[in-house]
Amino acid sequence: MGAADIVPGVSGGTIAFISGIYDRLLGAISSVDLSLFKTLKTDGISAVWRKVDGTFLLFLFAGMISSILLLSGPIQYLLNNQPVLIWSFFFGLVLASIWLVGRQIKTYNSRNVLLFILGAAVAFWITSLHTLQGNDGLIYIFISGAIAICAMILPGISGAFILLILGVYKIILEAIHDKNIKLIATFGLGCIVGLLAFSRILKWLLLHKRTQTLAILTGFLLGSLNKIWPWKNKVGTEPIHIHSDGREEWLMKPVLPNNFQGESELTLAILLFVVGIILILAMSRLEKIKP
Repeated sequence: MGAADIVPGVSGGTIAFISGIYDRLLGAISSVDLSLFKTLKTDGISAVWRKVDGTFLLFLFAGMISSILLLSGPIQYLLNNQPVLIWSFFFGLVLASIWLVGRQIKTYNSRNVLLFILGAAVAFWITSLHTLQGNDGLIYIFISGAIAICAMILPGISGAFILLILGVYKIILEAIHDKNIKLIATFGLGCIVGLLAFSRILKWLLLHKRTQTLAILTGFLLGSLNKIWPWKNKVGTEPIHIHSDGREEWLMKPVLPNNFQGESELTLAILLFVVGIILILAMSRLEKIKP
C-alpha cells in the first residue's frame, strides 16, 4: 500500500481491497473516536488496543511507512527515467484489480451499471485535471493531506495524484527526503483528520449499500486507467504551466505505441504489463491462505 500510494495514478486502497483487508482497515480506523477515553478509564489500555485492532494497524502502517521511506527515491527515479515501463507495470496492476473488485458485485441491474459509469466518469475527470500551483504553507499542506488521504483509501483514486493536482506532491517527497519534521507532521495531522472522518462514511456505505458502492469503486478503477496509460504525447508547443523549480507541465494525450513520440519499448512494456496482472492475481490468492 505504501509503494502504491507513492505513485500518482495507483491507489493504496486498491491494494487493500484486493488483499482482503479493506473492511478490516475501515473498521479499525473508524473505531477511533472519543469513546476510547471512556474505555481507557474503565477498562484500561489493553481494551483500547483491542477496540482499535491495534496490532493490525501497527503492522500495516509500519509496512506502509517503511515502504514510503525506502521506495520513494527509486520509484521517482523510474518515473523520471523509465516512464513507459513503470506505467505499463502499473497499468497491469489496475486492470487486474478492476476484474477482482468487479466480480464482487452480486447484482448487475440498471442502477448498478449507472453507478459504475458514474464512477468511471468521475475518475476520468479527476485524472484529466491540470496541476495547481501549490505552496508549502502549513494550512495548505494540512488541507492537502486531509483531501489526499480520502483518495488513498479509495480503490481507483490515487492519493498521490491528488497531491500532484494540488501542487504539493514534490513538496511532500522533498520533505520526506530532507526529514522536514514540521511539514511532515502537519501533513500527517491533516491525513489523520481526513482519514477518521472519511473512513466512517465508507464503512457505512459498504455495510448498508455494498453492491452499489462496489459498482462505483469498480468504475473509479476503470476511469483511473486514463492517467496511467503508458504512451502519451505532449499536446501543443508550449507547457500549460511552469513550476517555480523549472518543471514544465504539459497537456498530454494518450496515443497508441506506434504513434508515441519516443521509444515505445513495446515488448518489455507488454512483459511488465503481464507481470503486473500476475502480481495482483497472486495477491488475491494469498488472501485465501490462512496462517
